[in-house]
Amino acid sequence: MDNAIIHVILTGGVGSRLWPLSRKSQPKQYLEIFEGKSLFEMTVDRNRSLADRVMVVGNNDNCHLSERVFDKSSTSFINIVESTPRNTAAAIAFAAFASNPDDVLIVTPSDHIIEKMDQYNEAISEAISKANQGFIVTFGIVPTKPETGYGYIEAKGDNVVSFREKPNKVTAKEFIAKGNFLWNSGMFCFKAGVLLEELKQFQLDVYDKSKKAWENSANGKLDLDLSLEIPSISIDYAVMERSKKIKVVPASFSWSDLGSFESVYDYLVANGHPVDKNGNMVIGCDTHTSFLGLKNTIFVATANANLILQKENSQDVKDLYSELERQNSELLN
Repeated sequence: MDNAIIHVILTGGVGSRLWPLSRKSQPKQYLEIFEGKSLFEMTVDRNRSLADRVMVVGNNDNCHLSERVFDKSSTSFINIVESTPRNTAAAIAFAAFASNPDDVLIVTPSDHIIEKMDQYNEAISEAISKANQGFIVTFGIVPTKPETGYGYIEAKGDNVVSFREKPNKVTAKEFIAKGNFLWNSGMFCFKAGVLLEELKQFQLDVYDKSKKAWENSANGKLDLDLSLEIPSISIDYAVMERSKKIKVVPASFSWSDLGSFESVYDYLVANGHPVDKNGNMVIGCDTHTSFLGLKNTIFVATANANLILQKENSQDVKDLYSELERQNSELLN
């Protein structure tokens, strides 16, 4: 049998920067606020024609939400349910263990917005051909502005020179000026066996403990005690920053991780969501709302919590979330 192309959707995140819209019981990737669809559903649709099979790595809290999306379109999928979050190295390892070594995995988050599908499809097919040559491919997005909310990839052609953490404003401007820095999209493509070999070489403890947890899983559900032993490490740190087999596909499809209300605002404005003449926006309710003396303010309404923020302060929502976490607040559920 030929190797299969498998679309692996990682859906562990909570979307803390989109509280109060995003909650533990209804994380941002399942909110149906994007033309009546959720980001998760759009991710499934976008890759439907590119892959032979779909695999979802989720958790106990959200696997029923994923199932609902697949039921809606009667799509069959392979379900891997983490009993506790262990970061992306383990999540991706489980997907690789669940595949044949020669299967090509396209790994995507479940909560990104992607447009310009021709460029997207082109980037994916280029990545698949590099993966078939034994490379681990990461997707670098040609940046449109000096964004501080993303990590960057320093590239030379399709070679990765370095991975960089989220920069401050000054550094981000320097990156853009240099012209060979790309946004790190958090999307990957590789043969399952190649990724596992590299993980084994660079992070043996994650490899061994993930393998043990996977071998003791039942119907895709992972054992809690064995999972807790897996070190919580990102795939970037475990493999991408160390392996000599990494290639980057510089891509010009339009991309946002919708990681903040500012990026949600920009997306909604571009798609005709109403704002007043001073750029103020209401999300989440139809009640008549007026803004006086305010500019670029976002009013987020939910049944038991409202948030009013200046668009430029949208990265601070995560501090609010952390504060509620410390108080063990019901408002996060």
